[in-house]
Amino acid sequence: MSLNGSGSAASRRRSNGVLGLRQPQRTPRPVNEPADAAQRRGPTLVLSVIGFFLVLTSYYVLRPVRDQLVGAAGSSSLPMFYAIVFVVMLALTPVFGWLVSRFARRKVLLCSYLFFVACLVAFVPAFVAQDRIGAVALGQVFFVWVSVFNLFVVSLFWSLMADVFSSTEARVAFPLIAFGGMAGALLGPLLTRLLVVRLGVPSMLVVSAGTLAVALGALLVVSRRVGANDRTDGAPLGGSMIEGAKAAVAQPFLRYMALLMLLSDGIATMAYALMADYTKARFTDNALRTAFYADLDLWINGLGAVLQLTVTPLLMRRFGTLWALVVPSAVNVLLLSWLAIHGPGAASLFGIAVPVIVVVQVVTRGMTFGMGKPASDALYTRMPREARYKGKNFIETTVWRFGDLLVTSGLYGLHAIGVGIAGIGLICAGLAAVATDVARRAATSPDLEPESDERRA
Repeated sequence: MSLNGSGSAASRRRSNGVLGLRQPQRTPRPVNEPADAAQRRGPTLVLSVIGFFLVLTSYYVLRPVRDQLVGAAGSSSLPMFYAIVFVVMLALTPVFGWLVSRFARRKVLLCSYLFFVACLVAFVPAFVAQDRIGAVALGQVFFVWVSVFNLFVVSLFWSLMADVFSSTEARVAFPLIAFGGMAGALLGPLLTRLLVVRLGVPSMLVVSAGTLAVALGALLVVSRRVGANDRTDGAPLGGSMIEGAKAAVAQPFLRYMALLMLLSDGIATMAYALMADYTKARFTDNALRTAFYADLDLWINGLGAVLQLTVTPLLMRRFGTLWALVVPSAVNVLLLSWLAIHGPGAASLFGIAVPVIVVVQVVTRGMTFGMGKPASDALYTRMPREARYKGKNFIETTVWRFGDLLVTSGLYGLHAIGVGIAGIGLICAGLAAVATDVARRAATSPDLEPESDERRA
């Protein structure tokens, strides 16, 4: 449920955290910290869980608002949207690293969150006038803005958590914080679904801004309690983009993961683009289109949460990480073959008529967040520390965003030469079959450290 999600850099987005969101490396805490520090951890942990819950609630209230713009504009607008995002994210990622390394976390967090709250309020008049401005023009700005929102808001949260909790404490704290984020990823689209038809699309920006402001209050208390406001690092987290590219090229496992990212994200982006054309043809009302996308996010995040809590841990304990990484791609082969044969229209599932493209979107993204992402994160822990952080950050930012641009441009070209849904479905089914083999090779890459019983547990 990434904020990449769809979304978002750290989105999704794309990302060590729950539902596709990125977590930084944890910082060891000195052994001679004050004796009363442990007594502060309980309230601090509670506030951190609440903070991440509210951060993801805010983000997932916004996602359907962003996506309804894509649905109004259609898939033909996506290459332009993703091209702008790619350029902006390439420029801002090192800026983000520099800010975090140069200034105290608390100050960067305070200024950034207040900036985004103010922007959300400023966007309200634009969405009131959405029909006059046009979905394409407004989408160019807001689509990019949400990507920047995801990068800063989510990544700053995890940067603060890296300062707050020691490596040992993080083993207990981070899963609990992730559960808070999981709850927020469910509440966010639910709020939008319940409110948008009654209050209108612009009101969702106010809801998101208010939620983010409360999250900021909780996180400022956290930083003050642990004295994190004076903390800075000497270098940006994860190294530069060039260092990340070198690490990804040098290691066989990282090469496989970069290719798997391109293939898997390509399939998800294709489904997202086809969904945009489906909603453009079906919905003319902005609020109803937003509610539809909120339903999608709710089902996707719900499936991802159920898989993370039930099937994925069992699969990884009994059979290892290999199967958890391979299964989502194998399921995609079946789904996309079904799409190619049946088309995007409604099919009967358990007596209920459901559009096939909706099933493809929900299952593809839900399995990525609920099974593929935990499996890939587990594999990254079997890499040397430096290669892990530099290569992983490069793959889950630059490779991911480039893949979005590449796939939507390719889809636009296929439409231009007259390739229909059946042809696109078959092409993507073939890509999913290749992704299945790449996933198998990645999970058995010779440069991975052996999988210990402790990791599998």
